Amino acid sequence: MADIKVPVFSESVSEGTLLTWHKKPGEAVKRGEVLAEIETDKVVLEVTAQADGVLQSVAKNEGDTVLSEEVLGVLGDAGSAPAPTAEETSGPIPDEASAGGTAVHPDSAGTQPAAQTGGAPRREDLSPAVRKVVAENNLNPAQIPASGPRGNITKQDAVTAAQGGGTDQGPQAASAPAGVQAAPASAAPSSASAVPSGPRAEQRVPMTRIRARIAERLKEVQNTAALLTTFNEVNMQPSMDLRKKYQDQFVAKHGVKLGFMSLFVRAATEALKAFPLVNASIDGKDIVYHGFYDIGIAVASDRGLVVPILRDTEQMSLATIEKEIAAFAGKARNGKLTMEDMSGGTFSITNGGTFGSMMSTPIINAPQSAILGMHNIIERPIAQNGQVVIAPMMYLALSYDHRIIDGKEAVQFLVMIKNLLEDPARMLLEL
Repeated sequence: MADIKVPVFSESVSEGTLLTWHKKPGEAVKRGEVLAEIETDKVVLEVTAQADGVLQSVAKNEGDTVLSEEVLGVLGDAGSAPAPTAEETSGPIPDEASAGGTAVHPDSAGTQPAAQTGGAPRREDLSPAVRKVVAENNLNPAQIPASGPRGNITKQDAVTAAQGGGTDQGPQAASAPAGVQAAPASAAPSSASAVPSGPRAEQRVPMTRIRARIAERLKEVQNTAALLTTFNEVNMQPSMDLRKKYQDQFVAKHGVKLGFMSLFVRAATEALKAFPLVNASIDGKDIVYHGFYDIGIAVASDRGLVVPILRDTEQMSLATIEKEIAAFAGKARNGKLTMEDMSGGTFSITNGGTFGSMMSTPIINAPQSAILGMHNIIERPIAQNGQVVIAPMMYLALSYDHRIIDGKEAVQFLVMIKNLLEDPARMLLEL
């Protein structure tokens, strides 16, 4: 037998939340199979089986807070039986009436359902996440069908009961506010399911760890950095012509499409070389100059905005950049980004234009000192060689920390990116 442990967290992560058990005690597992998922304030981690065997027992329930390398359960040898429950080893637990006094409950009794203990589950017997849903919705635990790995009530069981779930919740449920729904504490709902039904309905959704950490970090940046944003606009016609001319050949050779993001990454890399302060960061009273260029690309996911890092972009071709970005986007959609994917970074790029944004003031990703915002491409009339022409224009925004970057450097940095994108041959020829 072997302990199933929480993966080692990074130094900046102290704890996580057990989201889901994918196996129940007694079920066979294969080496490398996902047993459980843990959400930290940065990523969702998978706990995999280190060998073939049987899930012997679980020590933590869904919704529980877990620490680095804490034991989650026990993996037994193939063919072994699940560990006995507390009731199987010590007999039924007497209630207060039959014992003639206060009942004594072992620590493990918190996961046993009414059918096994001979009585209705009490609120103190439920996991913290379940207790939260029960309390907010005035549910009766005895009337919630349990589907947990040990017959315990899971968060989803409580949420289903709170939303109707096809069960009679009794008179207690009648006191819940009409139209108010509860959602799982472990995950924010999708946009399609986030809208409650009924007149003037509301839905209370606890923040995920990732969303709470995003909020904390962004507010910390606003409170610490001297944020300022400078704007410019770029005529995207030359870059669009380049893509149109070479797209088929590019796809045939590299197996990936040539997008605008790779051009922006290359342009930003060249500008960072020319203006090293934009690539620097503050550490106490010191300025740290980085001799490498690790650019974060903001990617939207169901759990919030994540920023995976393209490392050593000065050594990357356009094709390599496009492939890396596509790989990150896929991992973000599937919740597979790791802490290593998102750690570090010296500069960031965010593309609000994907969602139709015309202009914004992005917030820097600390401890970085600047972030470039891309926006929607809109055909607008501009003056060109003394003539008014219609051109595909994009507003650019550079938010920066004015504590170390002066306005002159920020403006020149953004102008250099504009010039490179309006004449991409210069960028590719490193002129």
